[in-house]
Amino acid sequence: MAYPHCFIRSPANSPAVDYETPQFFWVIQYAAGADRDVVDMVSGNPDWDPPEALREGLREYADGAPESFQYPPSVGLTALRSEIAERRGVDRSRVVVTNGAGEANHLATTGALDRDSGTEIVMTDPVYPYYAGRANLLEADARYVPVADDGQLDPAAVREVASEDTAAIVVNTPNNPTGAVYPRDTIEALAEIAEECDAVLVADEVYDHYDFTGEFESALATDSDHVVAANSFSKSMAITGFRVGYAVFPPEDGPLGEMVERARTRHMLTNVTGSRPAQAAVLRALRETPPEYYERNRQRLRERIDAFTDALDAAGAEYTTPQGSFYVLARFEDFPGTMGNVERLIDEAGVAGMPGEAFGESHADWLRFALVTLRADEAADRLVDFFA
Repeated sequence: MAYPHCFIRSPANSPAVDYETPQFFWVIQYAAGADRDVVDMVSGNPDWDPPEALREGLREYADGAPESFQYPPSVGLTALRSEIAERRGVDRSRVVVTNGAGEANHLATTGALDRDSGTEIVMTDPVYPYYAGRANLLEADARYVPVADDGQLDPAAVREVASEDTAAIVVNTPNNPTGAVYPRDTIEALAEIAEECDAVLVADEVYDHYDFTGEFESALATDSDHVVAANSFSKSMAITGFRVGYAVFPPEDGPLGEMVERARTRHMLTNVTGSRPAQAAVLRALRETPPEYYERNRQRLRERIDAFTDALDAAGAEYTTPQGSFYVLARFEDFPGTMGNVERLIDEAGVAGMPGEAFGESHADWLRFALVTLRADEAADRLVDFFA
């Protein structure tokens, strides 16, 4: 079968980046062992409160009957899956509740490779390192598409890289680390490319509640049978430790209908099931948390971004202003984003960020800072002093 715009490609154009080493944990451990106070701007752990309804749900659950403490359905609590399905405009049969968005992405990617339609995974550069690490783990051929200076992804560049050997196109919007929010026409074009190549568009939408543009569009809006949307409540409800995520797979009566059943089986064999109390609390929060909770946190981040980028101006840095998520990339003159320079910032400035080289080649000169700390202003002042 021929696929329009898809061609046999030369070996993968993988950047010379070490995706086998867990660099996030290395930086966190290095900062923890420092001889001075360090502001942690490494991990995306929100520092604000979860919804009050979630706390109430946990309290109520603690007083439940003995059967409430037993296994839930492997694919997730039925009421939670129904709530998710209604909000996403899909049939409940397409929803699998997962151990965070990480497992949702894993099920989607492995499912794409299981179809035997290709061995390549197309990703962006910069890329969230876990996507690239997963490609290595699965022994897939990784291909990378550099994004524009503003973080936007050009579908034409993806089309040039995609081939009949492409199994999956993996994207993240709003994006970590660039902060870009892909417009609807980009998502539609990516879904079209996936269809042309008989591949799967895996869209990680975990930062969907942190869109500052009002233009975020879920990949599910394309109505393509070649899309899997991955998400979780870790960021939106500030509960990264709860590990409640989900994936929405293609409909069972479509051309990729086998994916959801394979995902259910792999999820069950790997996890048996997920946490019942965590799912119950998330369900309560979904039903009872007002929109103001999410807007309050978006406004909190807008203010931090403004203050942090003002400080970067004072430090003479070049930087990105995120359209979504809560990360800022910064480039300082004669101070590339290497692990060595990250360690130096920890030791000499007391600020821990991530090296740009951990995300790929295109932003190897940059550093990434997560603005999910009450001490973001203090960190900004330390950077100004260090680079003055």
